[in-house]
Amino acid sequence: MVMGNESLFTGGQTPALRGLIEGRLHDPHSLLGPFQDAERSGIRAWLPGGIAAWVEPGEHRMRQVDPAGVFEWCSEEGVLPTAYRLRWEDGAGRTLERTEPYAFAPDLNPDELRSFCSGEHIRTWQLLGAHLVERGGVRGTRFAVWAPNAERVSVVGDFNGWNGLSHPMTVHGDSGVWELFVPEVVEGALYKFELRNRDTGQVNQKIDPFARRFEVRPRSACIVDAPPAHGWNDDDWMQHRPDWQSAPMAIYEMHVGSWRRHADGSFLGYCELADRLVEELAETGFTHVEIMPITEHPFDGSWGYQTTGYFAPTSRFGTPDDFRYFVDTLHRHGLGVILDWVPGHFPRDAHALARYDGTALFEHADPRQGETVDWGTLVFNFGRNEVRSFLISSALYWLEEFHLDGLRIDAVAAMLYLDYGRPEGGWIPNTYGGNENLDAVAFMQAMNSVTHRESPGTVTIAEESTAWPAVTRPVHLGGLGFSMKWNMGWMHDTLEYMRHDPVHRRFHHDRLTFGLLYAYTDNFVLAFSHDEVVHGKGSLLDRMPGDRWQKFANLRLLFAYQYAYPGKKLLFMVNEFGAPREWSHEGALDLSVLADEAHAGVRRLVTDLNHLYRDRRALHRDDFEPTGFEWIDCHDADQSVLSFLRRSGDRLMIVVCNFTPVPRHGYRVGVPHVGRYRECLNSDAALYGGSNVGNQGVAHGEPIPWMGRPCSIALTLPPLGCIYLEPKEG
Repeated sequence: MVMGNESLFTGGQTPALRGLIEGRLHDPHSLLGPFQDAERSGIRAWLPGGIAAWVEPGEHRMRQVDPAGVFEWCSEEGVLPTAYRLRWEDGAGRTLERTEPYAFAPDLNPDELRSFCSGEHIRTWQLLGAHLVERGGVRGTRFAVWAPNAERVSVVGDFNGWNGLSHPMTVHGDSGVWELFVPEVVEGALYKFELRNRDTGQVNQKIDPFARRFEVRPRSACIVDAPPAHGWNDDDWMQHRPDWQSAPMAIYEMHVGSWRRHADGSFLGYCELADRLVEELAETGFTHVEIMPITEHPFDGSWGYQTTGYFAPTSRFGTPDDFRYFVDTLHRHGLGVILDWVPGHFPRDAHALARYDGTALFEHADPRQGETVDWGTLVFNFGRNEVRSFLISSALYWLEEFHLDGLRIDAVAAMLYLDYGRPEGGWIPNTYGGNENLDAVAFMQAMNSVTHRESPGTVTIAEESTAWPAVTRPVHLGGLGFSMKWNMGWMHDTLEYMRHDPVHRRFHHDRLTFGLLYAYTDNFVLAFSHDEVVHGKGSLLDRMPGDRWQKFANLRLLFAYQYAYPGKKLLFMVNEFGAPREWSHEGALDLSVLADEAHAGVRRLVTDLNHLYRDRRALHRDDFEPTGFEWIDCHDADQSVLSFLRRSGDRLMIVVCNFTPVPRHGYRVGVPHVGRYRECLNSDAALYGGSNVGNQGVAHGEPIPWMGRPCSIALTLPPLGCIYLEPKEG
């Protein structure tokens, strides 16, 4: 029997002790902390650099059993304290104290760990990461991280001098999840994980994939975050979210860092942004805001699309509670909030997810599957259970924890196709020899199923640029399960048509009409997004042909046509006033151009379009139903005129677009019945900067059959203009 302070290690170092000292031990709880067997009981401690140590309470002097800093105390009475502190002296003459982490055994729920490893856990942020907890009356932080191929994982931070030998973690069996409760580490503490590769011995410090808060870049440490303190005041919104299928949805896409800035060029915070954005959108009439990714990212120039923190709002603009205030404020003013979310790829930054435990953990090992050549980023391994849990949990986290109304999923096409952006021979076919990424398909179906089930009323919107079938059809019918997708075909065709000089547009008329052949195969959003005003493309105004007057007239016509066409609407933040230059993230929007009446006129038009679109159910109620649209005449290529009507039940709106600068007088259009028709919008109105050619606010339906309809109207069509007409009562 070993009595008193006689050490278990009297005979020399054991393999476990050597592993601890060398920073290789995977189960430090088996060696450290309280121990008790048939012969003795005591406390063992690992205090690197320590030369003397005591157990408190009781001032029990510990025996140094290895000069590297291993100490042991054996109780002669066999009674051990349930919680205790260690006091020790180091070689520099300092006296240090701590409540001992290894007095607390790992306590993660085994069933939850199995659920995570099987890919079924959908709220893994509650399981892994850093969580403030209390154990045995002691407050501290429980750290947990998934790193199955590491030989040793430690938590490091400002509380231990970033010393990876101080706080090694214990792994839970073959789950690959490591855990350690560190007493007295509270909110605001900085931390990372230090991982030792089992094959090479290489040691790296990495972020916590589940961190909910980070330092401001370029620093990259995680921050222990307190539970939310924000008191939500959006119950009415959350209980009565608009039905996205039938309600108007006019989305204002914005980049948070460049929408507005302080006079010195510094960013506005989430709270400041919220208050100013509410005022702006109340005037312009948008129904939703879509923010480009504010998930934490190290590089401003990525605009957030190279994410490192999948559970953290970027600290550039404030705290997670500040972002909650942002969403809450918009909700209380009747505005929905959608977040761009990037599950397809992630950057190679050494401190982040790339080769997390020394191996390709989150990504594929084979670069033919694991790299995006064009973007220089890494592709998630969607077939790995734990990665699927990680990503689905991230999606649900933003919807639940921040009350978001939806996610716009970036780069869906890059996920769907194994050969996307890859050269011949540079990709691996699926098991059937095809180029479809079956794992990505299964992931998206699972993600959509989970978010729609757990957060009813929220939406998922796919940025999908190909003809992949049934993107927005239910999973149980074989679809991907998205709520909506961007109509990239319509956007490209329309902008390609508009770039032509009007004299040549007659030869490209099918660019405008083709979209109706597939308009109801999916639920579409008509997006003029940030992608259309960057990378040398110029602004939308730049891309319009003609002299200055014609450029503005074309732009107004483009927006009026967009708002009349079936589908939800999206405009990037520079478009609503016709920015003269392409967008740059490096400064705030140049609002000085609004002193120019032409730019101010575009803004007034977009404002009126938003309000008209919201107020007239014919323009939005049946966006996804063929009954909501009818061509009046789609064949007048020679005059470059389109006419159609939008309807919902007995409500209708007649839309006529003249894509040439030639005013057309007496242009006859078929209508359903006689009577007066009010011209409720004319994109050529002087108010918007136009020439004020039109119908003086009213037109008259006559019993003259035309275009297969029993009645017709003789109209004056403005040059490069679009008019909306609705039946007038009485």
